[in-house]
Amino acid sequence: QVELVESGGGLVQAGGSLRLSCAASGSIFSIYFMGWYRQAPGKQRELVATITSGGSTNYADSVKGRFTISRDNAKNTVHLQMNSLKPEDTAVYYCEAILSIVGGPDGMDYWGGGTLVTVSS
Repeated sequence: QVELVESGGGLVQAGGSLRLSCAASGSIFSIYFMGWYRQAPGKQRELVATITSGGSTNYADSVKGRFTISRDNAKNTVHLQMNSLKPEDTAVYYCEAILSIVGGPDGMDYWGGGTLVTVSS
């Protein structure tokens, strides 16, 4: 069994910063890919940022230069540093991991339950 738990969400004023964290736990053999997505009210879930096990990153155009994704492979944790936050960044932020389980199949896809980020104007 694998679990992803996000933390660090909250209420912040426009221009402020937040740091989200996502910790993966359970019978994990290796994590290939971790990412952050978000879903605003009434909108579809969208990609925010992703990072591979080798450290290659990808960002949505809307967050480039403001958000930074990083990971700690030893702790199976991914972080999202969010600076210069805007009201349009308000959403539930979800963590995703693609990983292999000890003694199990490769390429399993897991999601966390989400953490709410609210940016006030």
